[in-house]
Amino acid sequence: MNFEENLRKYAELIIKIGVNIQQDQELMIKAPIEGADFARKLTQYAYEAGAKRVYVEYNDEELTKMTYTYASEETLSEYPSWIAKGYNELAEKGAAFISISAGNPDILKDISPVKIATFQKAAGKALETYKRYIGNSDVTWCVVSIPTLSWSEKLFPHVPAEEGVNLLWEKIFEVTRINEEDPVKAWKEHTDLLASKCEFLNEKKVHKLKYSAPGTDLTVVLPGDHIWLGGGEYSTKGTYFVANMPTEEVFTMPYKYGVEGVLTSTKPLNYGGNLIEDFTLTFKEGKIIKCSAKKGEELLQRLIETDEGSCYLGEVAIVPHSSPVSASQMIFLNTLFDENASCHFAIGSSYPINIKNGTRMNNQDLEKLGANTSIIHEDFMVGCKDMTIEAVTKTGETFYLIKDGEWAF
Repeated sequence: MNFEENLRKYAELIIKIGVNIQQDQELMIKAPIEGADFARKLTQYAYEAGAKRVYVEYNDEELTKMTYTYASEETLSEYPSWIAKGYNELAEKGAAFISISAGNPDILKDISPVKIATFQKAAGKALETYKRYIGNSDVTWCVVSIPTLSWSEKLFPHVPAEEGVNLLWEKIFEVTRINEEDPVKAWKEHTDLLASKCEFLNEKKVHKLKYSAPGTDLTVVLPGDHIWLGGGEYSTKGTYFVANMPTEEVFTMPYKYGVEGVLTSTKPLNYGGNLIEDFTLTFKEGKIIKCSAKKGEELLQRLIETDEGSCYLGEVAIVPHSSPVSASQMIFLNTLFDENASCHFAIGSSYPINIKNGTRMNNQDLEKLGANTSIIHEDFMVGCKDMTIEAVTKTGETFYLIKDGEWAF
């Protein structure tokens, strides 16, 4: 009964706080095929909250693997236009979008990195309009997760399969505050705290950040009109929503050409059904000029070579080491969770919402202000208990954002 009650609270939280469904709004849910029961719960609560129509798109990672295995590289370079058209049309109509991120983190470990990179690039181009709506917060959207058998087996290889699934559910409920007596109230208090951090940083007008940690010595300049965001945000239509559950970060954009030094990852990056592990990036005038990885180096190199903007950073995010996700002492091998256990960056496109009037600008105008544009946006984790981040303001004032992995203000 406790599990069923938590499941109900989780589904309602996603609908009411995550995407915050409005009366007569359409909703698209992307779910793994193992998540059909949970997708039905989301659908029910969405209709009860006033949704006009709910659509569900299921994905099967085994079928995806078959496609990569047997389809030619030429075939993978052609993303189905009818799928892209559907997403673009729904976004134009103001639909909400829920994406359930779950599955075997290295399902495609035996697939050619060339094939993976080819398809990811094709998908990025085809869905560029849809992603623009997401990046601008023109629509409400939320990324969440549920356990799958293959993912649970990867995380808990020494326990029976069903027990592993239950353990992962417990971890998800824990880090999304579902175990609180009133999760909605707990989320309100949490997002208010993150908003206060953003307010402080926006008032300080930070000019640059200096990162120091084992394997990391990096300076990041920020654009003059950058904006810090975190927790929840308002869509351009005025609807408050929370894009990630869990979320522990405050984030902004770096100045495209203002990143210098060396950066080392602290958690694996799950990209395209593969894990990229223990990697280091070297930057000069914002550009990644060198990369190395103990695992997945070829895929990392192809990720960086996706387009002209994929060798620059698009996001800088601050997360305390003691966040609930980090405190769980789990490496989830899923970016949604791992990025909320660790300070992180994103390779690729900046979010227009992170610069003054950015949502009203085209890519050319954004680039002129120092924002990066790309068809990709991939988060990777760099934070640890030994990390220090020092901020320097326009007036020369210095203060610590992070000291020994924790908030210092």
